[in-house]
Amino acid sequence: MERQSQTNGAGFIADFRTLPGYNGMNHESGSIGGKNKKSFLVYKRNKYIVVPTETIAFFYVKNETTLIVCFDKQEYFVSYSLDQIQQMVSDQQFYRLNRQYLINFSAVKEVEHYFARKLLVNPAVSFNDRLLVSKEKARSFLDWLENR
Repeated sequence: MERQSQTNGAGFIADFRTLPGYNGMNHESGSIGGKNKKSFLVYKRNKYIVVPTETIAFFYVKNETTLIVCFDKQEYFVSYSLDQIQQMVSDQQFYRLNRQYLINFSAVKEVEHYFARKLLVNPAVSFNDRLLVSKEKARSFLDWLENR
C-alpha cells in the first residue's frame, strides 16, 4: 500500500513520484534506487529541498512515518519505507540497527553495552530515543563498525 503524503510542524515530503514528468529514474545512475543514492528530495515549508545523503545522520520510523535526521538536527519526512531506503543507500555507509533505525557510520559517536547483551548506540546528533541493537545483531553491527 502506498503511503500518503503527510504534514507536520517538522515539514513533509510531497509524493513527488506523482508529479507530472517524474519517471522514477535516478538521474545519476539511470535506475531506481541502487545502493548509491546521492540525495533525497523532501518538501518542507512550501519548498522542495534536496538533502544530500552524506548529510543524513539516520533515518527512523515514528508513527508509521519515515523521517530523516540530518547532522544539523533538521528533520524531514520521506515517502519511502525504511526497507526501501536500505535498498537505496550504501551498506558500507548505513546500517540497519533494528526495525526503527538506519544509521550513517559517521553518526555513530559511541556504542555501549546495554542490558541482556544488547548494544546502545549514542549518535553524534542528540536524540531523545534509545538506539538499540539486539543481541542477535550486536556482533554484525560491531563487525560493520570495524570492517567497513
